[in-house]
Amino acid sequence: MNQPNCGRAILYSSQRVSVMLYRMFVTLLALTVLWCGLLPEVALAQTTAPPAQRVEPPSKTPTSIQPYLDRTIKDLTEFRLDNGLKFIVLERHQAPVVSFVTYADVGGVDEPDGQTGVAHFLEHLAFKGTTRIGTKDYKAEKPLLDRLEQLDAQIRTAKANGKKDEVERLEAEFKQVEAQAAKLVKQNEMGQIVEQAGGVGLNATTSTEATRYFYSFPANKLELWMSLESERFLEPVLSREFYKEKQVILEERRMRVENSPIGLTIEKFIDAAYKVHPYRRPVIGYDQDIRNLTPKNVQDFFNNYYVPSNLAIAIVGDVNPNEVKRLAQIYFGRFESKSKAVQELPTEPPQTQTREVTVELPSQPWYLEGYHRPALTHPDNAVYEIIGDLLSNGRTSRLYKSLVEKQRLALSAQGFSGFPGDKYPNMMLFYALTAPGHTVDEVAAALRTEIDKLKTEPVTDAELQRVKTQARAQLLRSLDSNMGMAQQLLEYEVKTGSWRNLFKQLDEIAAVTAADVQRVAKASFTAENRTIGKLLSKQG
Repeated sequence: MNQPNCGRAILYSSQRVSVMLYRMFVTLLALTVLWCGLLPEVALAQTTAPPAQRVEPPSKTPTSIQPYLDRTIKDLTEFRLDNGLKFIVLERHQAPVVSFVTYADVGGVDEPDGQTGVAHFLEHLAFKGTTRIGTKDYKAEKPLLDRLEQLDAQIRTAKANGKKDEVERLEAEFKQVEAQAAKLVKQNEMGQIVEQAGGVGLNATTSTEATRYFYSFPANKLELWMSLESERFLEPVLSREFYKEKQVILEERRMRVENSPIGLTIEKFIDAAYKVHPYRRPVIGYDQDIRNLTPKNVQDFFNNYYVPSNLAIAIVGDVNPNEVKRLAQIYFGRFESKSKAVQELPTEPPQTQTREVTVELPSQPWYLEGYHRPALTHPDNAVYEIIGDLLSNGRTSRLYKSLVEKQRLALSAQGFSGFPGDKYPNMMLFYALTAPGHTVDEVAAALRTEIDKLKTEPVTDAELQRVKTQARAQLLRSLDSNMGMAQQLLEYEVKTGSWRNLFKQLDEIAAVTAADVQRVAKASFTAENRTIGKLLSKQG
């Protein structure tokens, strides 16, 4: 899945690796705007922008993709190490390149109360190196890092007790020790090693339910990747530049939420839509929680969730699966077998009445409307995807033709499932940027009209066939690149229990009927199940 390059900024989105969302954020300008800083879901830490490495599927007629899928399945090998770490290997020998994705089944929903943002913080620190990478002398660096943590705790205590003189003395020492530690850091050494070896796209994302680390190498660098990636999670130094990175993250939160009208509105919208499920919390974390995080918090989180049984790795490209397995045993077999921490997430109760949030800020007016829907694994998932396509897939979609093209009430109008994640029951979210001279209430009425039509008027066979064809084509397009295939395989492996379900969704989409669309629309698009968000323009 290729993503817009927004540097090492925090990028908020309702990312999910699904056909619908893939289409939306790579093809529509409106969602790109939201992706690069407005939807508070995914935190993306980038070092370099991954160039597309396309591996085209064989040319087939639109009605015959099964040979391609059969060959993909034939060329795929999967195995699990004794410690529980799962590998999925897909051979693609068209070009001498390989893409790697390490998928940690942990994200914002798994964070302890009071420690929101710790999953994303950990992802940032995973680029800081290990006991051998990123340091000039770890034996000299380690006591300095320990002293910084002690001083930080002492400063907090002194502040709480109102001891200004002591705070000043401790802060002065903190700055001195921090400067000493900084002299021992080799900045971005891991990135330099990757780049010098011909690697590209060293990158990571944190979402509500997963953390993904990925990049690509020339095919002859398989063992280098094994060495780097295994060491990265075997001996990480998560306290290196911890306090410096904390300030970076706080600034990113200010830029993407506090100082972003739509970012602030969406955070309030999610908080209204969810009452108990941790989907309600922003992945970047709340300001005060970020400030209070310590290296021990991050280390404990790592120890609990970055265990072999909670990790999965996909390797796609010009590789020999037997060689992959041999090297995996050598490098990743070193990981101690441990069980991950298990916490029972609260179940969100059914919504019983419309909820609404209104924010007034100097901004263009936006309108948001969301409806709760079941998780990715629900039998009606394909129906929700089709509904999303009908309403908002490109310029032929109903929302665009009605709100933007015909009535000219909005500059953009979109919708998608899987907000803010899709592993658990989530939302179908619709949003529109109001056109000059019109109000959010006008947009709301027009949007509601299009939604209600799905409940009262059966979709025509021609329109249904069109969106099915689009969905099918877009799924295949998302699998063209090695990286896209690797990410998709892992999403379905972890979230649904098998990567094979990635291909089964074609049959599920093809099986959707007009009656299914009407049935699901009637059940989901009710006033009781509706959450509304309004960003109104406040005149200075």
